[in-house]
Amino acid sequence: MASIAPSRAAPPPPPQDEEGEDSGASARERLLAGAKHDNEELVEEALNELEDINHVDGLGNTALHYAIIHASTSTLEPILCHDSCDVDIRNRQNGDTPLHIAVRQRWEDSEGLRLYLVQSLLEAGADTKIRNRYNEKPVDLLPRPDSSADPNSDDEQVRAALRKAEAEAMVADRGDIVQEDDLIDPNDVASDSD
Repeated sequence: MASIAPSRAAPPPPPQDEEGEDSGASARERLLAGAKHDNEELVEEALNELEDINHVDGLGNTALHYAIIHASTSTLEPILCHDSCDVDIRNRQNGDTPLHIAVRQRWEDSEGLRLYLVQSLLEAGADTKIRNRYNEKPVDLLPRPDSSADPNSDDEQVRAALRKAEAEAMVADRGDIVQEDDLIDPNDVASDSD
């Protein structure tokens, strides 16, 4: 006797992206991929479609984390310049911010790359005081300070950039910064005569 196979329902349609179009990867997926592979065109395209670029993947990494992890210098600036970019998001793995990752990574074949990444994050407002799950601030990831260390070494230049940013943040917190409104206009001459 011949068996009769049960009828199968049609497979569900493929998932659609945020705009409801069936175009493959979502804007968030393209943003993460572009950051990982230093694909500026892919990142720009995704940035134009997203209002919030701080989407995290399963590890808690954002596009900014991946741009730092992979030293994606072409995509770093467009990501940092996006209005919604949060430079201080901590990932799930170690509780690292992108600044922690930039300080930890070493690119021996690319002199100055780590300093460039660190300075880019600091200029974008990265907080030097955030601690990861191991209670480490970014500066704690560097070798201990040594008075005999070459001040031009990568470690010491990164340390100096972090210390400078930390000092500037402390001054700003105290309110000791001159605001633009506080400046005297040299063309505004007061007259003593009535």
